[in-house]
Amino acid sequence: MVELQRSAHQVLGFHLAPECVAGVAKCLDDLTAHIERVRAFASEAAGSDGAGVVGTDAKGTRAGVPDPVSAGEVAAVRATPPWPSLLEIANAVRTGSRTAESVTLDALDRIAQLNPQLRAVTRTLTDRALRRARFVDSQVARGIDPGMLAGVPFGVKDLFDIEGLPNTAGAQMRQAAPCAHTDAAAICRLEAAGAVLIATLNMDAYAYGFVTDNAFHGITRNPNDIERFAGGSSGGSAAAVAGQILPLTLGSDTNGSIRVPAALCGIYGLKPTHNGLPMDGVFPFVQSLDDIGPFASSLADLKLSYEVLQGARLDPLSPASLRVGRLDGWFNQNLDAGLVTALVAIDRVLGGLPVVDLAEAESARSAAFVLTAMEGGAGHIDSLRRAAMAYDPGVRDRLIAGALLPTPVLREMQAFRTMFTGRINEVFGRFDVLLAPAVGCRAPRIDDPYIDVRGSRVPARSHLGMLTQPLSFAGLPVLAAPLPVTGLPLGVQLVGAPGSESKLFALAEMLQGQCLLGSHSQEVAT
Repeated sequence: MVELQRSAHQVLGFHLAPECVAGVAKCLDDLTAHIERVRAFASEAAGSDGAGVVGTDAKGTRAGVPDPVSAGEVAAVRATPPWPSLLEIANAVRTGSRTAESVTLDALDRIAQLNPQLRAVTRTLTDRALRRARFVDSQVARGIDPGMLAGVPFGVKDLFDIEGLPNTAGAQMRQAAPCAHTDAAAICRLEAAGAVLIATLNMDAYAYGFVTDNAFHGITRNPNDIERFAGGSSGGSAAAVAGQILPLTLGSDTNGSIRVPAALCGIYGLKPTHNGLPMDGVFPFVQSLDDIGPFASSLADLKLSYEVLQGARLDPLSPASLRVGRLDGWFNQNLDAGLVTALVAIDRVLGGLPVVDLAEAESARSAAFVLTAMEGGAGHIDSLRRAAMAYDPGVRDRLIAGALLPTPVLREMQAFRTMFTGRINEVFGRFDVLLAPAVGCRAPRIDDPYIDVRGSRVPARSHLGMLTQPLSFAGLPVLAAPLPVTGLPLGVQLVGAPGSESKLFALAEMLQGQCLLGSHSQEVAT
């Protein structure tokens, strides 16, 4: 501990408070293990071809963890009518059969009724929303088309700039931060299409976590069972859609923060190609990995919102032309039995998928873990020096640990990413879309915040993204979709080469038409 304190004083300029020491030491031990894994792989696999097609087995024989959830254990909240589709809402407003103000009031009422249980919303923007809705209605009254999302209510993760409000990034210590002068670019694009911003949504502080356990705003609860996590760090965004509070939300994804909560809540989410959507006005976490994307309850709504955000329609494609494979190895371990069954069904309908084993995947996950801690820590180092004890403890210790690692380690992780990206690009020379589980298990209980990995129980907060981290590490677009399973939700990732979102949607639409994607059979109650 003496050496740790010496290092902290050299890097941060202060000695760690007693309540920080054990946590930072544990984080450093975890980071060291990940660093050694990356180094070992780089040493042993130098010059080898670790990514290739290794077979067409569709049996999923290495998985098969029984689902521990019975219907009697589920504590979902009271049923609420689902939102119409985004197109239905917009068409009703555009034709004058419903006002944008009435839609906004509906959303505000749902927040008031449902948020005390779900804790998905952090700020309700009532005055702004009503002003915007009335403006949309005035356009309709003057014969002006407000846009494709006319009157659609939406919310954003609490790290988007909103004019006149502080960007808190989910942190209590930023509640009095300077107010933003303009809205984030993504908000501007949605509102230019007629949408109405209603609320900001809960998240792990500074987007560092996979469960949305926020020391200030509370834990966001899964609408399918409020005794379970919604996932994170965009858990408020996912829960708001799954809980029928809002039909459309935005989140961010650095290591899986859209895909994990989408899977655990049973909805659709998209992490686009890195830098594929505008990041202006989004509080940074790890800028070399950060992206934003939408959540929606249907594939059609997800596609429409993405097209609005990117400012162009997707190219129509025939799914029959797509070369599809299934990720194996790291992506076929510790899987829930229902997940295995659903993936086998997809494999069978697609005629038996070639299996791709990315030998580097586990090490890529470790490299992403380390790079996240180091870039995140570097981004917060000045703030840590000023007010380390004001941070959420679950975030503070990891940021400090990352800041204490030497710069050459960051260069090692970046070099590994370059190598791994090259491997991925080789694979996408043979495939258009790869399938992989999004999360290997169902949502863990809040009172038992652990998951089973290789016979060990590990914290859900840092491990739920094990299957998402390697993919975002390479900057790939990934569409997360719910599987038609019984009980609590499970999800799948559709992964493509950079810029191939149209292929992901084409395959997802085909699979949905075959009833291989879509809502799980237990109704989402709200």
